[in-house]
Parts: sequence; C-alpha cells; structure tokens
Amino acid sequence: MQPLKSSWARMTLSMGEIAAFITAMCYSASSIFFTMAVRKFGPLVTNRLRLVAAVFLLGTAHWIIFGTPIPSNAEAERWFWLGSSGIVGLVIGDLFLFQAYITLGPRLGLLFLSLSPALTTLLAWIFLGETLSTGNIFAIVLTLAGISWVVMESSPTGKPRLDMNPGISQTLFIKGIFAGLIAAAGQSFGMVLAKNGLTGNFPALSANVIRMSVAFLALWVVTIIQGQVISTVQHATNQRVGLIYVLGGSFFGPLIGVSLSMFAIQNINLGIASTIIALPPIFLLPIGHFVFKEAITWRAVVGTVIAVTGVALLFLI
Repeated sequence: MQPLKSSWARMTLSMGEIAAFITAMCYSASSIFFTMAVRKFGPLVTNRLRLVAAVFLLGTAHWIIFGTPIPSNAEAERWFWLGSSGIVGLVIGDLFLFQAYITLGPRLGLLFLSLSPALTTLLAWIFLGETLSTGNIFAIVLTLAGISWVVMESSPTGKPRLDMNPGISQTLFIKGIFAGLIAAAGQSFGMVLAKNGLTGNFPALSANVIRMSVAFLALWVVTIIQGQVISTVQHATNQRVGLIYVLGGSFFGPLIGVSLSMFAIQNINLGIASTIIALPPIFLLPIGHFVFKEAITWRAVVGTVIAVTGVALLFLI
C-alpha cells in the first residue's frame, strides 16, 4: 500500500492544478487579443511585439517582487533549459500558433493545441520518466474528447463562425492545419524542456522571465539580421489599436498565464498540467455566445460536460 501524501504535498498538488486551470482561462482571453492583433500585424510582427511587451511586463513584475528585473543568480544550466524552452515554445511554437489563429480562427487553432497533452505525456514518459495511473489516463482522454467535440462543431446555420476567416481557401486551410500541428509540438517540447529548468523550487515567475528574455533576444537577433526592425516599428506605430491588442494578450498570456503554467508543471505531472491548460476552447464558448452572438448547440453543451467531468476526475484522482 502506498503511503498517504502529507497535507502540504496534497495542498501543493491542488495549487498546481488550480494554477493550470487559471492558466487555461488566461489563454482563452489572450487567444482573442492575439487573434485581433495578428489580423492587424500578421503573425511574425505580432510575435515580435508580443515578446517586447512580455519582457517589459515580466521584468517590471520581477523587479517589484524580487528587487531585480532578471534572476541574475540563476545557474547556467537553468538558463540553458529554460532558454531552450523559450525558443522552442515561444518563438517557434507560438509563431505557428499565430499563423493557425489567423487562418483557422482561435477555436480551431486551439484545437490543435488539444493534441499537445498527449504528446507532452509521451515526451515526459520518454525523457523524464513520468508515469500516469490508469485513472489519470482515462480522465485525460475524457477531457480531450470533450474539448475536441466542442471545437469541431459547426455553426447550426451552416455559416462560418465569427472567429474564423470566411475567405479561407483550401490551400490556406491545409497550411493552417500544419501550422497548428507544429504549434502543438512546439508547446509540448517547450514544456518538457522547462520542467528540467524548474527543479529545486525555482520561482515560476523567474523561470518565465528567463524563457521570455531568451526568446526575445533570439527573435530580435533574427529580426535585425533580416533588416526588419524599421518595418516592424512602422507597423506598430501605424496600427496603435493593434498595440492595445498585443498588450492585452501579453498581460493575460505571457505575464499571468505562462507564469502560472510554470508553477503548474513544476508541481504536478506534465500530462495532467497540459490537459487542464488545453481547456480554452471550453472557456471560449460563452465568449462566442455573449460577445459574438454565436448560438451554443447541444453538441457544445455535451462536449463541455464531458470535458469538465474529465477535469474534475483529474482533480479528484
């Protein structure tokens, strides 16, 4: 018989699950902001501006809490793992995610991220030796089935949903699918790399600062080499409304959401964390209903119930 967990360990585990749940809520909000920003700037410029805003917001928060804008006392090995995670997840993965947003819309774009928990679980088993119980696996499959059921529903009127690009061609649709698949792979590999850099109760906010800073430097070095700094600044100054979208998305995503996701993967199994974090399509349903006046169908309700049941099992098992 396995020994019972201490009350503190169980509390930490619950806090990790709650952090993952709030992360999903933040990612829902950020996906709307970034979709609007991408339609103003395009995916590449949006990713550049997002990292500028993220580094500024995170550096300010870290300075207020820890008295320094960056965790200068972090070891070189930690910088390597977290920095690599930033490049893979935030530069490569998110660039393709933004492309999926603009091509497919936020809900279909996020559908491909629902593949990430399965891939993350596999990678965590291969590289980190993490295992899941039969109950955990059942709950994860149930949650992902509910999410997929919700996202793949079509409009009851047969018309494209307002979060989709109505003029999309078949070629662009296929490109959007590939972009979504690469985004899912980038997020999964990024989470596994980040897990290695979060050992020893390293502060989640500090880990996020390292990831964002390295991603910022990598992307902007490439931008300088490509000679696109001036054009990026011109895009930003010509579309000031787009900057508001970038700032809003950066607040809910890189600042709050990603920091909480670091705390979640630090304290709970990667497969469980990534499954809970994949819930944004469920949270986008009421936004679509009340903001975009989309009808909520019986299929969406059933899928939501299935997904919520799966998440509840993850919390209880």
